[in-house]
Amino acid sequence: MALTDLPMFQALRQKMQWHQQRQGVLAENVANADTPGYRSKDLRDLNFPEMVDAGQAADALRPVATSAGHITSGGINAGAGSKVHKTSSFESTPDGNSVVLEEQMMKIAENQIDYQTATSLYTRSLGMLKTALR
Repeated sequence: MALTDLPMFQALRQKMQWHQQRQGVLAENVANADTPGYRSKDLRDLNFPEMVDAGQAADALRPVATSAGHITSGGINAGAGSKVHKTSSFESTPDGNSVVLEEQMMKIAENQIDYQTATSLYTRSLGMLKTALR
């Protein structure tokens, strides 16, 4: 078993792939900002329990509520996987375009920060494992 096959690394890798896909969808929104009738799109958020359960072994990383005060996975309201859905916007141009460039640029910046956080966690976790193995 390779180090990168650990459930934690698989979850981080899936998170990074989700951010890459989201970047593409957001870039498509910006590219179609002047297209008549274009509706802005976004990816559904990752659902951590479904992400962990997808193709994992029985001994895989699983969230466990060890106290009554813990949040259960049923309280997370997110879609499965990386399905694209149209976003609702109260702003639209007379030609029916619902892309607001300021919103899209804020989402792109947020997505970039989250991607950098995931890659940093991945890199540092690999570094810790390498140090432990030496």
